[in-house]
Amino acid sequence: MTNATIPAGLPMADTTVDLLVVGAGTGMAAALAAHERGLSVLIVEKSSYVGGSTARSGGALWLPASTVINNQGGADTAERANTYLRSVVGETSPEKRTAAFVANVGATIELLRRTTPMKLFWAKEYSDYHPEAPGGTAVGRTCECRPLNTAVLGEYLPRLRPGVMEVKIPMPTTGADYRWLNLMSRIPRKGLPVVAKRLGQGVGGLLLGRRYAAGGQALAAGMFAGVLRAGIPIWTDTALQRLVTEGDRVTGAVLTHGDAEITVTARRGVVLAAGGFDHNMDMRWKFQSERLGEHLSLGADTNTGDAIRIAQDAGAAIDLMDQSWWFPAFAPLPGQPPKVMLAERSLPGSFIVDETGARFVNEACDYMSFGQRILERERAGNPVDEMWMVFDQKYRNSYVMAAELFPRMPIPQSWYDAGIAHTATSFGELARKMGVDENTFTATARRFNESAVAGMDLDFQRGASAYDRYYGDPTVTPNPNLRPLDKGPFFAVKLVLSDLGTCGGLRADENARVLREDGSAVDGLYAIGNTAANVFGATYPGAGATIAQGLVYGYIAAAHAAG
Repeated sequence: MTNATIPAGLPMADTTVDLLVVGAGTGMAAALAAHERGLSVLIVEKSSYVGGSTARSGGALWLPASTVINNQGGADTAERANTYLRSVVGETSPEKRTAAFVANVGATIELLRRTTPMKLFWAKEYSDYHPEAPGGTAVGRTCECRPLNTAVLGEYLPRLRPGVMEVKIPMPTTGADYRWLNLMSRIPRKGLPVVAKRLGQGVGGLLLGRRYAAGGQALAAGMFAGVLRAGIPIWTDTALQRLVTEGDRVTGAVLTHGDAEITVTARRGVVLAAGGFDHNMDMRWKFQSERLGEHLSLGADTNTGDAIRIAQDAGAAIDLMDQSWWFPAFAPLPGQPPKVMLAERSLPGSFIVDETGARFVNEACDYMSFGQRILERERAGNPVDEMWMVFDQKYRNSYVMAAELFPRMPIPQSWYDAGIAHTATSFGELARKMGVDENTFTATARRFNESAVAGMDLDFQRGASAYDRYYGDPTVTPNPNLRPLDKGPFFAVKLVLSDLGTCGGLRADENARVLREDGSAVDGLYAIGNTAANVFGATYPGAGATIAQGLVYGYIAAAHAAG
């Protein structure tokens, strides 16, 4: 049993602590906040790794009205941020929940500064996802962690959950870097210095015994380092079995490790930070869509909704179970996960069609809204059964694709062999290979090209939003998201509806307390991150909102438990 503990050699037996945290992703923020307030804390983690879906993410943090932004020239205010959240969230989440998030952003940032080696910066110009809404901003509220030396984890570095993409060359690339890395063939004066800087940091760091990482790896490693420094114990390979209650209060939990059952008594409460139900397909087909493909989520594979179901047994209510952080992705090769796509949908010289050969969405919209459009069509009786991204050779020569194909690199033969890619010299031939209606597809391509020449997408307004334009190509005018596909060869790559995790779960209040159906709180039980129903309801306000709410509500839960 002791091999599963961090630090190694800790006893795993019935014990009592002040606060039990279930989940070693954003739950680490709750643990750090509780430890700072003098509480004894234990983190338990179902998998063998520390970091959860946070370690697999892009690592962005949506931090409105924060010192990170305003110390770097921003001018955001809590009032403006609350106006924005009221306008985009509406009635899908209680206003007290969003207001508490904004009110506690600053304290959470200060906690991370004091307790972790992370250094945050403002990803200026990474627009809010709905910047035209009241209170929205085109300069954005997204922040990131600077590349972090993960060697600070020492012997525990192998216990950090790996990222989504395996890096062959050490090049710690932030989301802000990626924007210019993606455009390096189009704007070399911006892209090449980024490549040189990050290659120098990654390769040079190795020569000095440093292992720099960016994105979610940096964020998770930073919190993990803080937990190690604080001496907060972690039990991995340890699953939540059931909650222990006395009357109406949760007083601890029964855990399983191998064949052993262990009871942990929690004097101040239990924080559920175990992720969503990303890989519980029965739950997903029940609450979301029977058409979802199996295990296409990019969330951690151990996110199977255990904490949500177990809390329901203790009387907890659930909410927003139809919602996920939807994320269209390139279709996977057999036996592999989906391939990440981020800027590809926004870049000029491409468009997306369904199985009829017609466009159906603003391709450049934020990824949660993209998925919601698909599900709205299904509920209206007109489902999207297939999706294809269509582009030309100029596009392939210009941009990074699937985070693995650099400009001019050919599409791998394995994609063609698996039927997820096709190429042709004409739109008619491409339609036949894709299996879509030839007349519809050629008409779609013709209308798209006409719109691109005019610089205006009258059908779906692609490029009208500042968010669309962030991932566009500024060398293309008058619309950085539109360019006609007027010369073959043409390509089509199949897409699937993936996600970054589900975001429906336990109903919680502004103190992170889990609620019953009648609105009363389950004393001693808290839920944060994707175990809780989305603070922002059915909305994704900006890049990093999912991790930021987990961290901030981790701070809130710890403060309430300590108080």
